[in-house]
Amino acid sequence: MYGYFQEEKGLYWLFERVAGYKRGGPTFVVPTPQRPSRPVKQRLIAKITTVLQHVPLVGHLSRQKFIAQFVIGLIKSRNVQFCEVAQHLNDAVKPASNETRIQNFFRDVELDYLVLVHLIASLLPATGKLRLCLDRTEWDFGQCQVNILLVTVGCGAWHVPLYWELLDNRSGNSNAAQRIAVLEVCVAVLGRERIGLVLGDREFVGHAWLKWLKDNGLNFVMRLPKHHLLTEPSGRRRAIADLGLAVGQVRRFAHVQVDGVWGQVWVKALAEGEFLFLFGTAGLTSLGQFYAKRWTIEQCFQNLKGRGFNLENSHLRSHDKLRKLVALVSLAYTFCLSVGQAAGRRTPVAHKNHGYRATSLSRHGLNIVRQLTRPATDARTRLAQIIEALLDWLIRQVARYQIPVKIVE
Repeated sequence: MYGYFQEEKGLYWLFERVAGYKRGGPTFVVPTPQRPSRPVKQRLIAKITTVLQHVPLVGHLSRQKFIAQFVIGLIKSRNVQFCEVAQHLNDAVKPASNETRIQNFFRDVELDYLVLVHLIASLLPATGKLRLCLDRTEWDFGQCQVNILLVTVGCGAWHVPLYWELLDNRSGNSNAAQRIAVLEVCVAVLGRERIGLVLGDREFVGHAWLKWLKDNGLNFVMRLPKHHLLTEPSGRRRAIADLGLAVGQVRRFAHVQVDGVWGQVWVKALAEGEFLFLFGTAGLTSLGQFYAKRWTIEQCFQNLKGRGFNLENSHLRSHDKLRKLVALVSLAYTFCLSVGQAAGRRTPVAHKNHGYRATSLSRHGLNIVRQLTRPATDARTRLAQIIEALLDWLIRQVARYQIPVKIVE
């Protein structure tokens, strides 16, 4: 039906084929429906349900269909509040009934989060190194404090949430044991050889944490607070504030010890007595360049919390329910980013004068899905066909992807 198709090349290859690019061999052709069919919204829900039938995130068809409806409802409403998602969940019943169903799902149903990690991993390129970014986000709802430690994975500008844990420590920093536990899941699923780089900000410091990264052969770049001292091979200890750097000046150290761990240091003096103080093992001349790629997780948080799904609007207090909500929002975000990437390959998003896209790929995909799921949209439009082709590819991908995880019920 689809002719020339090589799944092992990954999602990027599919984007180029669907978008009409030709890089040797026949161009991937999207089949055009020959007769009227269900609305685009129902077609997408059916496709996502089929994906979930191959991935045991939940064990019953009705729950799989609910997740598909909820993902589309999140995209349509751009809001995580149940009363808003209920307006778009199932058009055949009243919103009040939809809201009751949502509440029942979050109260009674258990998700297998390791299965979700495998699902996201199946979207990644089959070869090449991947970048992990580790960060923490928090917000308050009344007296309830939400504190999430999250890892994104990807390459280039394509980064999606991979795994996360909710911390119960009054919005404090994560500790080494919590970071290591989260990274161990990612390493177990992706394989140590696939991880090219681990990035983190100033709170991810300490001997146990840095030693674990190095002992496990993970190349990393961590930004450190300026009060951490350098220990040279001679035993001399010094603060970076004593290096005498002018604003904009950079100093590199090929072999020094920080927090009892040997590695490389890259220091740049900033305005007002601040420093960009980087410690890692990824290559002395490239530490600054690599650390700049950490912006992908900041963009991910912005789209999850503000410009995309307004995650901070949640009124949930239970950590168990919040973790489920983050999982479903992450699914919606990954779907939108994939759609945005596919559409962007066909018609690139315009760039502003500062060089950045006028709209992020995830927001571009979100806008496309919202437009296509309007009642009067024709399923024969080119973008609708692109999205269906993308989901058809994912169905084939997860059908052949082995997920050695037991379902949790």
